[in-house]
Amino acid sequence: MQSLRLATGEEALVARVLTTEGKVGFGFSFRLDGTEARHMAEWAAGVRAERPPYESQLDHAWERSWLSDEEIEWQSEPGFAKLQWLGA
Repeated sequence: MQSLRLATGEEALVARVLTTEGKVGFGFSFRLDGTEARHMAEWAAGVRAERPPYESQLDHAWERSWLSDEEIEWQSEPGFAKLQWLGA
């Protein structure tokens, strides 16, 4: 779990889940809710069966993708590439 300053100046939490099989999943929360971000990441990594519910907070591109069930373009936030993860 890491905090990320968005290009707009807002803050987000970004979670990363790495399974024992090596699959990676990411999740986010603009409400700064670690559980919300982790549940998203677990679902994206395939270890959570039910897709977590989400309500838009900022109308951000990540939120629009999540709510449209589209792949999230994480790199749309310049700071995302600068995040460093253990085990990466």
